[in-house]
Amino acid sequence: MSDPSLGDARPAATVLLLRDAPDFEVLMVKRHHQIDFAGGALVFPGGKSHQGDHDPRWRELAYGFDTECQDGAPLRIAAIREAYEEAGVLLARDKDGAFYAGEAAKDIRAAVAEDKVAFIDVVEDLGLKLDLSALTVFARWITPKLMPKRFDTWFYVAHAPLAQQAICDGHEAVDAEWIAPATALDMAAAGARKVIFPTRMNLQLLAESASPSDAVTRAEGRALVTVEPWVDGRVLRIPGNAGYGAVTEPLEAL
Repeated sequence: MSDPSLGDARPAATVLLLRDAPDFEVLMVKRHHQIDFAGGALVFPGGKSHQGDHDPRWRELAYGFDTECQDGAPLRIAAIREAYEEAGVLLARDKDGAFYAGEAAKDIRAAVAEDKVAFIDVVEDLGLKLDLSALTVFARWITPKLMPKRFDTWFYVAHAPLAQQAICDGHEAVDAEWIAPATALDMAAAGARKVIFPTRMNLQLLAESASPSDAVTRAEGRALVTVEPWVDGRVLRIPGNAGYGAVTEPLEAL
């Protein structure tokens, strides 16, 4: 939900899609180096909320639309849409309640990303309903006030539909890979991958889990503490009760 007190922070959503076949892994995409925010970084699929995420027709085309929650249906729709656009994974069910197992055509995904085709029309034409209840809130981060572009980003965690193959869009995302959280952290520490601060912190939190089910259970039981880093001298700090421990980040790293 939009909060007027957040000023210029734009609503956004991202999703940590998890699998354990055979190892515990999360889907990450590499952003195109020309993207103005986190260009070249390894991130979870996600992006800004769009007007189409608020289409009233979603009430009939999304399971869990009316479920009471802090975030609201449009942000969950945004998270699912972004995973579809960037990685070709669609968290939706057919008329029999089974998870969609088809392929997400790259030309249709591109048309949705370019606002040439409405995502809701794609879902309706496929005879599907989005499964908003498949998403569990994992974290909420708000970009520090010192940054020129600010986002109020909700992070979700979900089991990935195993019948679908993740394929990057080649536009915003130039690579898609399943990777163990600890491996992603090791590569970031070694300089082999660029991983921005919020992504790294949430990888660390995810790495505390032993499996996708464990990660979802932990997220369900964890009190949500919104993280808006603040400047303290030459470092950023985050709330100590947010689940990440005592953390400081050098300003130079941003």
